[in-house]
Amino acid sequence: MSVSMYQISVPPLVRGLGILSTLLRKGEAHADAGSLLEARLAPDMMTMAGQVQRASDTAKGCAARLAGIDAPAMPDTEVTFADLQARLARTVEFLQSVKREQIDGSEAKPISFKAGPNVLNFTGESYVLTFVLPNFYFHVTTAYAILRHKGVALGKLDYLGPRS
Repeated sequence: MSVSMYQISVPPLVRGLGILSTLLRKGEAHADAGSLLEARLAPDMMTMAGQVQRASDTAKGCAARLAGIDAPAMPDTEVTFADLQARLARTVEFLQSVKREQIDGSEAKPISFKAGPNVLNFTGESYVLTFVLPNFYFHVTTAYAILRHKGVALGKLDYLGPRS
């Protein structure tokens, strides 16, 4: 049995965004919630809000590039937990609007985009496996680490999410 491009991209991204949403709810309930969105692990790293924004961008960019459609524009204007939750919900809504037929068969599709001063070139398969998934989980993990570092009661099972 083979695994399709849709299966290796959209469902894991939707699941990861759901886990990130749960992590944010736990952060919002924390006594020091007011300072969490601007917290960062190191001076040269993005804030917690920035980590959520990049996870969203990576997810929506993946589906859009593989399907050959435009991703919804989401300027980085979120300043509250509610703003970030709304962004995650919009991202999931977009991902769920992309049909399997739009993505399946994109293994060899050329994917090229600018990242900073560099142009990155991939096939659809290498894009998902060597860029999207590692980048997406980096940002989810970093958001988790910031929250945990700041005292939010999180454990590994919170990061792994519900088992289905």
